[in-house]
Amino acid sequence: MHKAPRTISAVLTPLAYLARRWTPSPRTVRRAAFAALLMSVAIVVTGGAVRLTGSGLGCDTWPKCTDDSLVATQEQGLHGAIEFGNRMLTYVLSAAVGWSILAARSAKPWRRSLTRLGWMQFGLVVANAVLGGITVMTGLNPYSVAGHFLLATALITLTTVTWHRLGEGDTPARPRVPGPVRKLSWALLAPTAVLIAAGTVVTGSGPHAGDSSEIKRMPLDWEGVAHVHAIAAWLVCALAVAMWLVLRVVDAPADTRARARDLLVVLLAQGAVGYVQFFTDLPELLVAAHMLGSCLVWIAVLRVALSLRERPALPAGAPAPGEPSLSAV
Repeated sequence: MHKAPRTISAVLTPLAYLARRWTPSPRTVRRAAFAALLMSVAIVVTGGAVRLTGSGLGCDTWPKCTDDSLVATQEQGLHGAIEFGNRMLTYVLSAAVGWSILAARSAKPWRRSLTRLGWMQFGLVVANAVLGGITVMTGLNPYSVAGHFLLATALITLTTVTWHRLGEGDTPARPRVPGPVRKLSWALLAPTAVLIAAGTVVTGSGPHAGDSSEIKRMPLDWEGVAHVHAIAAWLVCALAVAMWLVLRVVDAPADTRARARDLLVVLLAQGAVGYVQFFTDLPELLVAAHMLGSCLVWIAVLRVALSLRERPALPAGAPAPGEPSLSAV
């Protein structure tokens, strides 16, 4: 009889074993989720820095930096250091996502949905690392570069959702605004996703190839693609203004109206940067700012959509869905 607890402990996974001995505070769990979100944005910005400084092939192979060295060598100079530094930041991102998974798994009560979101984040990190290697080995193929950015945007989506879900319970979602308003949020999400995808085409056909050597670009007229991108941006702005006005008309909760206001501010700043960079021949610093703005716009749109429904917390003492028993793995 006295040996039963040892037998139960023996079948626990390392995560479950840790969860039995550590209970992080809600603030710690939320900070862990925010760290993963922050790093998912940082990896996009630093990846842009690699491309804008022409360091995309500073490390000319993968997973090593050269055929003979795992790290950047002196002969590779600044470009090698920048590219290798960005690769190392992937480990920081992995650590942030790992911390988020550990904190979510160890929180009491355990919310299985948050752990799943964490593992999905980790899967995207691995997938993007592999795609990054393919990008290097294909000589910065513009289509691979575009896919690299889109996977990073998918990671930002998951980290944003996870961070938001920590402020909710696990009860069924219930609306906070009328149905047509929620449909408008979907109408806003779709063109924003198209806008971001179109931005990768602008990048793929534009002058910043990512390396000082001759790199094949997407066979499209760069200025024409940029104009299409601008039209999509104006559509998103119009829908964002409509959302802000509608939320005021239906007397939506104050936090929801605040999210819509934040979206307008970010869109205005992003639009200003976009037009300035277009008419000044794409200076590197403004392109980097535009990439950061792209991440912030997507986060702001997601936060508006997520704020239109709520999931009340479970009553005190009620078991959370998916809460494990002693023998759970």
